[in-house]
Amino acid sequence: MQSNPFPIEFDLGRHSRAKIGFVLLATEQTIEDDMMRIMPEGVGVHFTRAPIPDSITRASLTKLAESLGESAALILPDGSLDVITYACTSGSLVVGEEKVFCELAKGAPLVQHSSLITAVIRALNAIKAQKIVIVTPYLDEINTMEEVYLTECGFDVLDIQGLQIEKDSEMVCVTPESISRFAKSVDRDDADAIFISCGALRSVDIVDQLEVEIGKPVICSNQAMAWDVLRLAGINDSINGFGQLLKDH
Repeated sequence: MQSNPFPIEFDLGRHSRAKIGFVLLATEQTIEDDMMRIMPEGVGVHFTRAPIPDSITRASLTKLAESLGESAALILPDGSLDVITYACTSGSLVVGEEKVFCELAKGAPLVQHSSLITAVIRALNAIKAQKIVIVTPYLDEINTMEEVYLTECGFDVLDIQGLQIEKDSEMVCVTPESISRFAKSVDRDDADAIFISCGALRSVDIVDQLEVEIGKPVICSNQAMAWDVLRLAGINDSINGFGQLLKDH
């Protein structure tokens, strides 16, 4: 066999700064687009999905945890991944961070692990928010769990309101303008920040302008997740257009 007469040159590829993995719900339709928009050049985003019906309930989210490790193992098995996260706010709080990390480690043992609720907690701490109001698309069974979870993490949840939507396929269709109006209707003068919960909502579209209108920080799930995985990967770029968190922290 004749050898190649031309020398082969290698570099670090397109994702020379970091490679980040996301385990998504099978029904997810928003997060991939948001991560592509937010991530700076040289940072690779890599996705896999875990099975779930088009029903976001405590039962369906609990069952999904069983497949996190298998799903995580499908992302860059060459070992070049830097961070992996479970990209579901409600799913990670229903299962709990410790179990999420344990399951992710079964499929990706040598990388840093995170979850969307972990990212939210870190983001709220970064902006020094203590008193918060929360808006969600969820059923009340999940809203109640979220209030308890964040209260146990040390936050004062002044109010939490949900849209009572069960299907992920409907959550993705809530207009950004509706999200903004909903958030403003729940805001209180004594709240340090608003948290818009759920990766399915198109909240990154309105977070920057909403902060201007209400005069306080706004944390939303996908903004917090992007910030969290970037900082874990050692990427400290200031990113404009998605709120104070990514710009200033």
